[in-house]
Amino acid sequence: MTQDTDSVRAVGRALDILKAFTAQDAELSASELLARVTLSRPTLYRLLYTLQAHGFLASEGEPQRFRLGPAVAQLAHTWSASLDIASLAQPMMRQLWRDSGETVALFVPQGVMRVCIAELPSAQALSFKRGSGYQERIAIGASGRVMLAHLASDAELPHWTQGTDIDPKQLALDLTAIRTQGYATSQNELIQGAVAVAAPCFNGAGKLAGALTVFGPAVRINTAQARAFGALLKEQAQALSRALGYAQVV
Repeated sequence: MTQDTDSVRAVGRALDILKAFTAQDAELSASELLARVTLSRPTLYRLLYTLQAHGFLASEGEPQRFRLGPAVAQLAHTWSASLDIASLAQPMMRQLWRDSGETVALFVPQGVMRVCIAELPSAQALSFKRGSGYQERIAIGASGRVMLAHLASDAELPHWTQGTDIDPKQLALDLTAIRTQGYATSQNELIQGAVAVAAPCFNGAGKLAGALTVFGPAVRINTAQARAFGALLKEQAQALSRALGYAQVV
């Protein structure tokens, strides 16, 4: 427990160091950093060299001056790309929201996870919502599996399902059906009484960009309704794919 607490504290301190840099102070010496973060000099240097080893900081000169490294730029690129798709998806999400009357969300893949980057909650009294920033394993739920269907080969599925009770062989069959159908459906999987329907969208390079999702209570979304939502989602996901530059939507 103490080791876990120390690790969390070290992460927090490392983040404090990164946040000490600004557009006006893009380069800082160790002494300048000590004036901005509450750390001892040995602890500061230990964290500086750890961050540098992982690409989050770079340094040069004598005395050393530190600046943000390429790993930060990579994260910034991922973040800005997510913002772009969230902005482009707004017309499609609003149309789905009007047509379905249910909560509409946009998910993007992030490693073995999926992350909600935009959501329009249902106006109905009985509804479900997750909120922007919500994360879940990509192998679980409709929005995750519809993305996984276009991210992984059958041979790679044990990696994506590691730490879950999902059978990779059954998942492979499910993903084949999802690719054929063009959308995925789940019920009672993450929230008891909830149904989710999701369709994938693609970028200009033909790579998976994310998934548009509609979800709500099973008392309103029966099999026929889920099928109707699937058609709506495919239409709007294709529109979003075109907006992202994908020219081979079927």
